[in-house]
Amino acid sequence: MTERNELTSTVLAGVDGSPQSTAAVHWAAGEAVRRGASLRLVHAWPWLTDGVSSFAEPDDLPDVVQRTLAEAAEDVRGRHPELAVQTDAVLDAPVDGLVAAAADAELLVLGSRGRGGFTGLLLGSVGMAVAGRSGVPVVVVRDAHEGAQDTGEVVVGVDAHGTEEEVLDFAFRAAVLRGARLRAVHGWDLPPVFGYAGGAVPAGEIEQLEALEAKLLSLALAGPREQYPGVEVVEDVRLGDARALVEASAGASLVVVGRRNRPVDFGPRLGRVAHAVLHHAGAPVAVVPHG
Repeated sequence: MTERNELTSTVLAGVDGSPQSTAAVHWAAGEAVRRGASLRLVHAWPWLTDGVSSFAEPDDLPDVVQRTLAEAAEDVRGRHPELAVQTDAVLDAPVDGLVAAAADAELLVLGSRGRGGFTGLLLGSVGMAVAGRSGVPVVVVRDAHEGAQDTGEVVVGVDAHGTEEEVLDFAFRAAVLRGARLRAVHGWDLPPVFGYAGGAVPAGEIEQLEALEAKLLSLALAGPREQYPGVEVVEDVRLGDARALVEASAGASLVVVGRRNRPVDFGPRLGRVAHAVLHHAGAPVAVVPHG
């Protein structure tokens, strides 16, 4: 294991030896190079823990853990010889260990589904819990998209009525780092009153409402567009919130959604939109905490 360099920003990737984890490591390595950061590969190993999160010495770890981390690091160094790579095992349960380990990182990258679980689930319980609790952005990568990060648009979900600046800043920066176009998707739904009335909604009323939502989207993007003048932005207003983002994710290099920080430690941690996008998006998904 290498010494930690506190002066260098870090991208952290969770490692468990699964194909999804390997895809996450490759994606994280490319992102670290892009950001001029170091890469830290972490495996959570709960079986030696005394209940307090801490880091293990190499000789304390079972052979399979040492080998998994060493092989992941060797693979990365072969692809990116210029990248500083360190490996660590944290003595804690996977969710608590990864959240704690990522506290000082720029972002945490995970595979969509680790060892175990049901094949029908696109995101495992560890990934869902970490994305809902992490204090730093979490990127969830599927193995099918490991090599797609340098092509396509960056897509960001925008709540034109109140998207936080952390989400937009992350998305605009991601577009800058990739030299990519940014698609700002604002999914909206008809006001409940139309459902109470029953029957079809007149096309003219839908057009008026959509024009209003488009204006709100433009206002929400005005500040970030001024801050990042070199980013080409497509303003995309569609009926349907989560569905709109999932549709826009096809062919994207990254999808960015927000997640509100909650002051209490119970209840759902991911909003409905973030939850749906994590399960169904056709690209890596970044969940950015805010508020």
